[in-house]
Amino acid sequence: MTFYVILEAIISLFLIAGGAFAFIGSLGMTHLRDFYMRLHGPTKATTMGIGCTLVASMLYFGIADSEPVVQEMLIALFLFITAPVSAHLLAKTGLHLRLEYINKTRGRPVELHEEEIGETPLPHGDPEERAPITLEKPSTHF
Repeated sequence: MTFYVILEAIISLFLIAGGAFAFIGSLGMTHLRDFYMRLHGPTKATTMGIGCTLVASMLYFGIADSEPVVQEMLIALFLFITAPVSAHLLAKTGLHLRLEYINKTRGRPVELHEEEIGETPLPHGDPEERAPITLEKPSTHF
């Protein structure tokens, strides 16, 4: 077997794995029952699917053009940095908004315990009522 046949097989495996991961992530978006479970589909499986597709693209165009592929590396870097951050922010927003969840959702974050949640959120006050922010150190003279 030649080098290119083996390389095409590896690229094909990455593309099939990427498609399978993306499909499973999409199924997770449609079939999981609550918001917190649905976060796992796009952040885990779909990220791996796009990652596998980018690796296949890097292999193919890196060998075909005989030079390093910078664009795909930057896309992968951006994807693997932003996906967890956006999922974390979405989860924190869901907790802040007290979105409904089903009993099969594992874990009980502190924000969702009844003794930690009041009837209404605590007011933070108007900007006029808050203490001004200064860069000066408080004086210790009496």
